[in-house]
Amino acid sequence: MRIGLAGAGRIGARHAETLRTLPEVESVVIADVDAGRARHIAEKHAATAAATVDELYASGLDGLVVAAATDAHAGLVTRAADAGIPAFCEKPVAPDIVGTLQVIKAVQRAGTAVQVGFQRRFDAGHVAVREAVAAGRLGWLHTIRSCTLDPAPPPPGYIPVSGGIFRDCAIHDIDGVRFVTGREVVRVVAVGANKGEAFFAESGDVDTAAALLTLDDGTIAIISETRYNAAGYDVRLEALGSKDSLVAGLDKHTPLSSADDGDGGFAEDGSPYTGFLERFGAAYVAELRAFIRVVAGQSDSPCPPEEALEAFYVAEACERSRREGRAVTIEEVRR
Repeated sequence: MRIGLAGAGRIGARHAETLRTLPEVESVVIADVDAGRARHIAEKHAATAAATVDELYASGLDGLVVAAATDAHAGLVTRAADAGIPAFCEKPVAPDIVGTLQVIKAVQRAGTAVQVGFQRRFDAGHVAVREAVAAGRLGWLHTIRSCTLDPAPPPPGYIPVSGGIFRDCAIHDIDGVRFVTGREVVRVVAVGANKGEAFFAESGDVDTAAALLTLDDGTIAIISETRYNAAGYDVRLEALGSKDSLVAGLDKHTPLSSADDGDGGFAEDGSPYTGFLERFGAAYVAELRAFIRVVAGQSDSPCPPEEALEAFYVAEACERSRREGRAVTIEEVRR
């Protein structure tokens, strides 16, 4: 099959590398707003560079991977749907709820498949926790804890267009909580703080945040985010139940040290995770393998836009709660 790739930045380059290793993919066509960057990545991975997006869509694609800038996602996915091309899209499919709803309507109207890139759904640890919860091995859940701790802030220019820490960062934890529990969030209470660079506050954002989520069965989920975790990139999810507990993301590269004498810590060999591409390398491969099965008509999308919308509702509620200093229900945002 022939797969198109829109976007040749950091994540686009990783997807190009992965696509060329999949036996079902015979050719890859890459386009980027920077045509020179597209040519460079294409040459590196034995792919073809398209000079424009129009040329990309006209190249006889069987599927499209969207890894362009966030504000381009909705247009690229909608155009693919109208052309009958299945699409994989990095989150979000649109920068806001209204845009997401418009994409969903376009996709439903066209009857094409779209898979949203929530890679934690393909992380071995998160999948194992989900399976344990579904099988009842943990008993009934009382608490879920999930964190995304970045080692350093993104560039200042990224923050004004990021959507804020809940929509940009915590949305992965939100989707992870929904994925492993199979439950929906009904109410949130969120807070945030700024103790680092001034550009976060200048954009109305925060550099550290937390939210308490109440799920529809009464389970409590706690999510924690920060742009300042110099020890390394730390993403974990803990499921605590009446019979047992289980954690995803705790291994020899987790940037944690023990304060207890003689107990040492993780990443003692000096190799903590440095970023999401390293931490979720295997998951990024797995999600594209899943997408190829979608393109081939062998399976339905494992993460359709409707799933992304539900996570977006919760992120929106968290941001509203942080700004207004009150509890916010998901139904309030949905209305």
